[in-house]
Amino acid sequence: MDQGTLHTILPSPRAHAVSRGASRFPWPGLAILFGATSIIVGGLWDISWHSTVGRDTFWTSAHMAIYVGGVTAGLAGGWAALRATFGADPSHREAAIRIAGARAPLGAWVAMWGALAMITSAPFDDWWHNAYGLDVKILSPPHAVLALGMFAIALGGLLFVAGWQNRCLEEDRPRAGLLTAYAAGIHIVMAATLLTEHSFPNHQRSATFYMLACFEYPKYLVLAATTAKTRWPATKAAAIYMGIVILMGWILPLFPARPLLAPIYNPVDHMVPPAFPLVLVAPALLVDLLCRHAPRGEGWRRRASEALLAVATGAGFLGVFLAVQWHFSEFLIGPSADNRLFFGGRFFSYMSPPGDWMQRYWGLTRDPVTMVSLAAALLLAILSAWIGLVCGGWLSRVKR
Repeated sequence: MDQGTLHTILPSPRAHAVSRGASRFPWPGLAILFGATSIIVGGLWDISWHSTVGRDTFWTSAHMAIYVGGVTAGLAGGWAALRATFGADPSHREAAIRIAGARAPLGAWVAMWGALAMITSAPFDDWWHNAYGLDVKILSPPHAVLALGMFAIALGGLLFVAGWQNRCLEEDRPRAGLLTAYAAGIHIVMAATLLTEHSFPNHQRSATFYMLACFEYPKYLVLAATTAKTRWPATKAAAIYMGIVILMGWILPLFPARPLLAPIYNPVDHMVPPAFPLVLVAPALLVDLLCRHAPRGEGWRRRASEALLAVATGAGFLGVFLAVQWHFSEFLIGPSADNRLFFGGRFFSYMSPPGDWMQRYWGLTRDPVTMVSLAAALLLAILSAWIGLVCGGWLSRVKR
C-alpha cells in the first residue's frame, strides 16, 4: 500500500467534487452483493444438506452455490480493478485506491481477497472430509478459512455500496441506502449462521446464548443505523436477515431427500429447514429510534454522546431481545410451531433420535440465566454497540 492510500480511503477536498461518472450505479458492487447472497444461501443449504443427507461429495449443489458466489464476487472486484487501473474514465480512478500500482475501490480489494481465501479453502475442505469424515462442528479448520473469505466478500460488498452511497447524487441516495442496509443484513445472516449450534430455540433460555447474541448482533444493527442513509436502516437489515432465513425454511423442505450415512435415528424424507430466525426486528426498532434521536456534537461532546448512545443501545438491545426471544422460544419448541410456517421442531437432523428432549430447554441447570450472566451480557452488548458506532462512523465517511 503506497503512502497516499490511507488518505484516499477517506474523503478529501477533491473527493467532495466527484463527477457524475463516479456516482453511477456500482454494478461491480451489486455483483459482489449477489455473490455474498449466493454464499449465504449456499451456506444455509449446506447445513441442511449435512443434516438431511450427510457427507456426499465436494460437488454438491450447496457447495457450488457457495463457490459460485465467491468466484462472482472475485471477478466483479477484478473487473472494477481493471476498469479503475486501465480505463479511460477518470471518475473510476477518483473512486479507487492504489495498491502495488493497481487501482480499485476498497470494497473490490477486500472482495478479491475473500474470493482468494474461499478458493484456497476448497481443496483443504475436501481433504479434511476425506481424512476425517463428517463435520463435528461448523467451524472446522477449513471452514474457518472459508468463513473468513465469505465474511471478506460480504464486507467488500458493504464497503463498495457504502462508498457509492457517500459520494452519489441526492437522487440516488435512497437506492444506495437500501443497498447498504441489505449488505448489513447479509452480515447478520452470516453471524447467525456461525452461531447456529448455540442458537436453537432449545438454547434460548441459557446464559451462553444471550451473551453470544449480545456481543454479535448489536454492532451490526448499530452499524446499519449509523451508516445506511435510508429510513429505519437497522430494522431493514434485521428484516432482511429474517426474510432470507424464513424463505430458506419454507423452500428447502419442498425438496425430497433422504439420509445416506449411518446411523439414521430420524428418517427424514425432505431437506431439513434451518431453525426459525431470531426476532431481531424488535430490538432493531429501538436501535433505529435511539440512533435517530441521539445528540450530535464535536470533540468531547461527540465522544460523550457516543458513549451514552452505546450504553443506551446495548441496554435497550438486551432488554427488548430478552423479553421477546425468551417468550417466543417457548412457542417455537412447542407443538404449535411444528408446521410449515414456523418449521419449529423440524430442524433436527437425521442423526437426532426423536424424543421429548426436542420440546425441552437445554442447559437450564448447567448454564442458567442469572443476574451475573445478565450483567455480562449487558457489558457485551454495550461493547458491541460501541464497536458498531465506531465502525459505522468510519464507514459513513468512506468514499472510495
